[in-house]
Amino acid sequence: MPSEGRCWETLQALRSSDKGRLCYHRDWLLQGEDVLEDCTSIPKLSSYAGWVVDHVLPHTQESLAPSETAPCPAGLGHPAFAPGSPVGSPVCSPASPGAPATPNGTKGRDEPQHTEEPAALQSSRGTRVEGCIRMYELVHRMKGMEGLRQWQEAQERRVRALSEMASEQLKRFDERKELKHHKEFQDLREMMEKSSREALGQQEKLKAEHRHRAKILNLKLREAEQQRQKQMEQERLRREEGQGRLRSLYALQEELLHLNQQLDSRDPRGDQRGDPPKVDLSAFRTRGNQLCSLISGIIRATSEDGFPTAEDQAVAERALREMRELCESARAHEDQRRQEEKEAQLKQQASQMQQGPEVRREPPAPSQGPGGKQSEDLQVKVQDSTMQWYQQLQEASGQCVRAFEGLASSKDSQVKKIKMDLQKAATIPVSQISTLAGSKLKEIFDKIHCLLSGKPVQCGGRPVSVAMDPQGLDFVQYKLAEKFVKQGEEEVASHHEAAFPIAVVASGIWELHPKVGDLILAHLHKNCPYSVPFYPTFKEGMALEDYQRMLGYQVKGSNVEQQDNFLKRMSGMIRFYAAVIQLQWPYRARQQVHPHGLNHGWRWLAQILNMEPLADVTATLLFDFLEVCGNALMRQYQAQFWKMMLLIKEDYFPRIEAITSSGQMGSFIRLKQFLEKCLQHKEIPVPKGFLTASFWRT
Repeated sequence: MPSEGRCWETLQALRSSDKGRLCYHRDWLLQGEDVLEDCTSIPKLSSYAGWVVDHVLPHTQESLAPSETAPCPAGLGHPAFAPGSPVGSPVCSPASPGAPATPNGTKGRDEPQHTEEPAALQSSRGTRVEGCIRMYELVHRMKGMEGLRQWQEAQERRVRALSEMASEQLKRFDERKELKHHKEFQDLREMMEKSSREALGQQEKLKAEHRHRAKILNLKLREAEQQRQKQMEQERLRREEGQGRLRSLYALQEELLHLNQQLDSRDPRGDQRGDPPKVDLSAFRTRGNQLCSLISGIIRATSEDGFPTAEDQAVAERALREMRELCESARAHEDQRRQEEKEAQLKQQASQMQQGPEVRREPPAPSQGPGGKQSEDLQVKVQDSTMQWYQQLQEASGQCVRAFEGLASSKDSQVKKIKMDLQKAATIPVSQISTLAGSKLKEIFDKIHCLLSGKPVQCGGRPVSVAMDPQGLDFVQYKLAEKFVKQGEEEVASHHEAAFPIAVVASGIWELHPKVGDLILAHLHKNCPYSVPFYPTFKEGMALEDYQRMLGYQVKGSNVEQQDNFLKRMSGMIRFYAAVIQLQWPYRARQQVHPHGLNHGWRWLAQILNMEPLADVTATLLFDFLEVCGNALMRQYQAQFWKMMLLIKEDYFPRIEAITSSGQMGSFIRLKQFLEKCLQHKEIPVPKGFLTASFWRT
């Protein structure tokens, strides 16, 4: 290289200068005081000298061979060595071209003719070597730094290129992604538009179908509305016709009852003035009662089902016509009989005037069959003795009410409290009677007996006694009897087995306190007139609601009790009565005669069979009475009882069936099956719930 010659010249010039003679070391600052010693010591080659001699100097000499005066490298900034150096020859030119210098400053082995050079030359070469080393290091460092700079620039360019390429790729990716999104959005939009078009088409189709269906429905609704209005009009007309028929039925019933009353007013026994007996109209009265019962049954069925039908009205009109014919026939018979009696009387007076006075005899009473049944037509009215007994009991009940009227109507709060305590003490124990054990039943009986005996009993946590008020005993007796009958009307009607425990307590109280027993009968006859037996008659001027109350119906305003509920209450009271007449309180030191025993049950059965039956009522009451009391009557009367059963089957059943409508056959069939089964087995079963000996041991 041309610059390397100049470098050596510069180094030679520096070597010849004053400072060039100084010993220089690049690490002199680190050596401290040793630097001064190094200045006086002989220059030494560095550790890189051998490597420079072997690798660098041969190449340098080869490059300098063509020109001995080639300048040294200009990178050092010093002038080249002058030719007049102490060495006497240029430093930069070697002795022979191509012969590298050895590390000790001698020439190669190929030049043995040369002698050792002086020490100055060796020092110059060492300096040259050191300078070359430094130059090489500087050049190498500069090349490295230049290469590093170029590499860094290349890397920066490459990074910038990669960054730009990545940015471009990212832009292309974003563009592709955006394009994909646009395409997907467009596809979705097209799909939605297509779906929307299809939905609009479907919606239009549905609208058309809806309009068509709405049109059809409107037509159907108009037809239904017209049909409903037509049905409402028909229902209104039917109700008006039904109400008209019902009013007509009430008018027919009123006229029928009035005609029947006219028949009843024609007494066959004659009046009190000793007039001759009138014509026997019992057959007419019997038929009249049957017609009244028929009309009553139609009205009861009508009140349950709604309005009467034209057939019901036709039946009622036929019954009224028949009743009018009966009245006309009865009047004609009576007129004929009166004419005959008048003629007979005239003949008798004529014969008496001729023969003298004779003793007048009464006609014999009609003969009676088994069970007290008349051989002719049955009665309609109750016997006089039974009616007197009924009236006496009602009068005793009225006297008892008047006896405690002051206690019942008092406004004093203290008296009211006493009245409430006495009422609770009398009614709560009766309410507690059910299918209890015998020991519990005895406690209830003892509590009631102590209260009636004037002893204090606990009620509501405090003692209560009839001695708290002078009218307390009458009040307790009346309320106690009323509660016993109420239990039969409600509890026994719902639970038939409860009749026996309630009846045995009532029977025991009856034995010890007879007035309570009379009040029980009075309440029973008032609430259930068929327990007498007594069929109340309709009187002229009587309101229909009052007459229905006399028959035992519960009437609230113009609403009459349903027939099923009415029969249920009557059944409960008859079962209670049938249980009372056959039971006695077992806890007695000596058993006494029952105050109202089975003979009264036999009398009731005979009298009910001597009276014309009532539709639905007679069959129900006969079944309940025989189911509860039939076994006791069978054991008491034996053969006579079975004669009575045969009489019911052969003679009384046809009479019940004749007045029973198709909707009232249930009670009749139940009675008929029960009686046929009993006659077949010759046994009346023990009633369910009957109190046995094991009951009293619990």
